[in-house]
Formats: sequence, C-alpha cells, structure tokens
Amino acid sequence: MSATEDRLRRWRLILGGEQADGIGLDLGNADLAMDKALAALYESDGKGKGSLAASAPNVARWLGDIRNYFPSPVVRVMQQDALERLNLRQMLLQPEMLEAVEPDVHLVANLLALGGVMPAKTKETARLVVRKVVEELECRLSNPLRQAVIGSLNRASRNRRPRHNEIDWPRTIRANLKHYQPEYRTIIPETRIGYGRKRSAQRDIILCVDQSGSMATSVVYSGIFGAVLASLPAVRTQMVVFDTAVVDLTAELSDPVELLFGAQLGGGTDINRALGYCQGLVRQPHDTILILISDLFEGGNQQEMLKRAATLAASGVQMIALLALCDDGAPGYDHNVASLFAGLGIPAFACTPDLFPELMAAAINRSDISQWAAAREIATARG
Repeated sequence: MSATEDRLRRWRLILGGEQADGIGLDLGNADLAMDKALAALYESDGKGKGSLAASAPNVARWLGDIRNYFPSPVVRVMQQDALERLNLRQMLLQPEMLEAVEPDVHLVANLLALGGVMPAKTKETARLVVRKVVEELECRLSNPLRQAVIGSLNRASRNRRPRHNEIDWPRTIRANLKHYQPEYRTIIPETRIGYGRKRSAQRDIILCVDQSGSMATSVVYSGIFGAVLASLPAVRTQMVVFDTAVVDLTAELSDPVELLFGAQLGGGTDINRALGYCQGLVRQPHDTILILISDLFEGGNQQEMLKRAATLAASGVQMIALLALCDDGAPGYDHNVASLFAGLGIPAFACTPDLFPELMAAAINRSDISQWAAAREIATARG
C-alpha cells in the first residue's frame, strides 16, 4: 500500500464512511472490522452502523475486539471514552466484562469507586484486575523509590567518627586536601567523614490523601508508594485518606490491594479535619515529612485549615502539597488556597509518579522543594 493510500485509509477510518467522508475508499475485511469497532463506540446513538446497546456480552465482545485491532494506549483511550459515553460503569459490575478489559490505573480507579455496589461474584475478579495493575506499577516504581530514599537517608546522617566501612571517601578526601603529602602522593585523613549509623527510623512520613472523586488515580499511586515506603525500616510511614471523614489505612500498607479497597472514592472534602488527625500523628516535627495529596478544594472550614497548616509548618514539619500524583496532565485545583499555602512556605504543585522518588529524596535531604521543582520545570503555586 502506498503512503497516499494509507493516508486515505486512515482518513476513512476517522471520518466513519457514508457519503459525508468524501473519500469513497473501500476497506478490506480487517479494516472493516476495525471500522465497526470504532462505529460501535463513536456512532452509538442508534444512527450509525454499530451499537454496543445495553448488553454486557456485546460490550465484552467489543472490548476483546479493540484489544485485537489497536495498541494498548489507544485501547485505554477508547475504554475511557466508553466509560463517559455509555453505561459501562454499570457493566463493569459483571465478571465477564472485567476479564475483557485492558487493565490500567484508570480502570482501577473506576473499580474502587464501584466497590460499594459491586456484587460478590464480581469482587474477586475485580481484585485480580487491581492486583495485576498494582504489581505492574510496583515493578516500575518500587526500586527507584527504595534507592532514592535509602540513598538520601544515608547521605543525610553524617558522623565524624565513622568506622572503616562507614567512611564517605569522596567527602573525606575533599576535607583533607590541605594535608596532601607530595613525597608520598597521598593525603593524611585527619578528618574522617562517614555515613551515619542507621537507626530504626530516621524520618516519619505521613501521606494524607484526598479520596474525593477527582483524585481517583492519585489515590491509586499513593497507595502503591505508601506500601513501598512502609517496607523500608529506615522510615516510619503512615497513610491517611479522607473525604468528609478520616480513615487511617496504615495497618493495610503491607497489602496495597487491600489498602486500595479500603479507600472510598467520592464524597466531599474536609482537609481541616484530615490535617487535625495528622497533627496528632507527629512525634518529632523536624524529622516529619507530611505529604498532602489534594486539589485543595476545601469543603470544611478553610480558615481553620490554613491555621492548622501554618502551625504544622511553623513547628518544623516539612509539609508539601501535591495537587495531583498522576500522569493525567495539569489538574484542576483551588489556586487561591495553593497560593496561600505557598505563602506559608508549603510548596504546592502536581507531581508525576516517575518523579515522586526524586521528590522524596529531596525532602529527606531537606532540600528547597520549590527550587527542586523549578529545576525540573514543574510549575508551583506562588504566594
């Protein structure tokens, strides 16, 4: 097929045929099947050639078809479109549907949102789907986070009387250059600088996660990162989720799937109440990192929330507001509250999952988080 013919073929699939497309190109059997799958979704008002109707078997068959015809990123876009255009959420309550769906983080978010109304026969299938996605994400994200956190903790605690296996040789050499002995072509290490001896927990990390509907994918990523952090003995990790109520899911961190099903997506938002609960978890403010993951649309008492945030920051807690923890692009958020947070010294910005390990490393090193974000061209709220 020539480049021109392929271009015409693509336009024919985009325009959907009939007389309006102006191309008049006949499709082969494989392209006709692809065209039918597209029409079933995008011409599903009864006037087009295809229809998914309100039938779970039809949708399950269609989901299988699009996985055959399109690459995974396109399949996920079409599944998202089907969720919006059709009654696919209701159909996800049926096991045969879930077995046909291409699993991704958005599907997990939808299944968690449906958890309260999901029949028992579907829940087991849903758990298998969620576990598959969680394991794939853990495979990609856990090692970078572990390495970043452990490396930062080692660098953050230096001592001047290290044992031989604790010596940080590059820093020791730099500190003793003035003791260089030309005749021996070496230095005398009068000052030795070493990594600190590990304690049971060098930092307390609190993840405070908004579980309102707009934060669904952020909840999924937060659960996975929380589980990875909880597996590191050098940090003490706690995870709190909230809407108008506050739920402490720290006990579930050993199993991210159970943790995610413990979240209740949807509902209102009371950030003030959540921060009040987290305030009670703080043991040593200067060793505590509090990550608030929220779009900052406060449904509770905003003035009290701001006072509480100011108190936490003034006490020495390193507080960071993530407006989103996902790859979904620029999030919607309360610009006024984000700006007020910035004025309190609490940086507010969105973060992708791939950058979160770096962010935690910077926080553990007590780096300037606003400068860290600026160096990576991440837009932060201004006070």
